[in-house]
Amino acid sequence: MRQHVSGNYIVEGRKKDLINRGGEKISAEEIENLILSHPSVKNVACIPIPDPDLGERMCACVLLRDGASLSFDELKTFLMGREIAKYKLPERLEVLADFPLSTFGKVSKKKLAGMISQKMANETHVSGTYR
Repeated sequence: MRQHVSGNYIVEGRKKDLINRGGEKISAEEIENLILSHPSVKNVACIPIPDPDLGERMCACVLLRDGASLSFDELKTFLMGREIAKYKLPERLEVLADFPLSTFGKVSKKKLAGMISQKMANETHVSGTYR
């Protein structure tokens, strides 16, 4: 959302919080709610990351509770125990110290996606691929 010179606010960004993985629409909110039920997770934001073959893939960005840990394999096992379709599983996990916020104090998925895309670009540059 941004403020126009007239003083009115303009809503920008994704109209719906959907990730388009090879034509399959995945609700980020649905997966976020499942991940939030994990005892180690304090907060989560699922974002799209670019993929040359599928268009988008899902990255789960999490903030952990104090003293907690969570691996990518642990997250996948936890979610599979919730009986979700395999295509809805996140394909990347980023554990962060905090989330970028909008001017309204909400998690800025746009900024978060930019941060992760930049990190992936650096990984590609260094290793030739990303996980």
